Amino acid sequence: MAGNSFGKAFKITTFGESHGKGIGAVIDGCPSGIPLCEEDFAEDMARRRPGRTPLDTPRSETDGVEILSGVFEGLTTGTPIALFIRNQDVKSEPYEILRTLFRPGHADYAYYKKYGHFDFRGGGRSSARETAARVAAGVVAQKILAPLEIQITAYTLEMGGIRAEHIDFDAIHENPFYCPDMAVVGKMKEVLSRAREAGDSIGGIVEVRTTGCPAGLGEPVFDKLSADLAKGVMSVGAVKGVEIGAGFESAKRKGSQNNDPITPAGFKTNHAGGILGGISNGNDIILRAAVKPIPSIMIEQETIDREGSPARLKLEGRFDASAVPRAVPVLKAMVAIVVADHYLRFKSIS
Repeated sequence: MAGNSFGKAFKITTFGESHGKGIGAVIDGCPSGIPLCEEDFAEDMARRRPGRTPLDTPRSETDGVEILSGVFEGLTTGTPIALFIRNQDVKSEPYEILRTLFRPGHADYAYYKKYGHFDFRGGGRSSARETAARVAAGVVAQKILAPLEIQITAYTLEMGGIRAEHIDFDAIHENPFYCPDMAVVGKMKEVLSRAREAGDSIGGIVEVRTTGCPAGLGEPVFDKLSADLAKGVMSVGAVKGVEIGAGFESAKRKGSQNNDPITPAGFKTNHAGGILGGISNGNDIILRAAVKPIPSIMIEQETIDREGSPARLKLEGRFDASAVPRAVPVLKAMVAIVVADHYLRFKSIS
């Protein structure tokens, strides 16, 4: 299986399956001399791990990160960093039904058509479990960016049709949805609870804001910063759309409305979302990702078996009612990985 690596100057390769012995990431290109220990991963991994709240899947994983290589006496050595996360709470029995049936909306069908054989336990490689390795790699990327005062903040902008009307960064970690508007958290919880009770799921929108990014990051023409951000974010299984700055709204505007006037003090507005011509312009980089509803639901659905015969499928097991809250740290990590990669590329020519 190709396509498991991402980045150039800062390159990550993830491995492992949902119900295998564990998952992990190998990072190549991290500079030497950066302080790094296993405790550094705890905060970000806790934000993504399952079983945080009663509304999450009850799968209980500690998601502790083991550093297998690339660090000596608390500092990175410049050699590949191998990170490993053990799977501890694996219950594969409810997935036996997927030995012959495909889940509508999931990658099962496509994987089977491509490979002719796949690990159906929890989705195997296509499971959201893989994203824990990305979060771990993102911690290392943020370590590279921290001395530059580049900060990346991610939050739930919308879930189940309920949208934050105000952005308060202090509120993000005061609720389980990482929503920046406490006034709508109760409504989000209500919508999510109703979906869970019905055996259904809901989607939403995650916004990621990068502040302090210097102008000049990005490699025209095919390695634009915006293009790599889109690829990195779209590589997350639940993401079905991405926009930067005004995004799709810009299609409705005139140039005079959408351009960002430039003054000696900087840009008056930020419709471009911090990127012009695929290169950062010094403004905040603002990205939004559309996260689809989780396809594993407990409502009976129409499907087929591996022979192509019609069938009905009703799942039983441990599933989230929404991927949105746990996607927040994943998307933050992917943005960090892209920005760190482009910073190291920029540094190599400056």
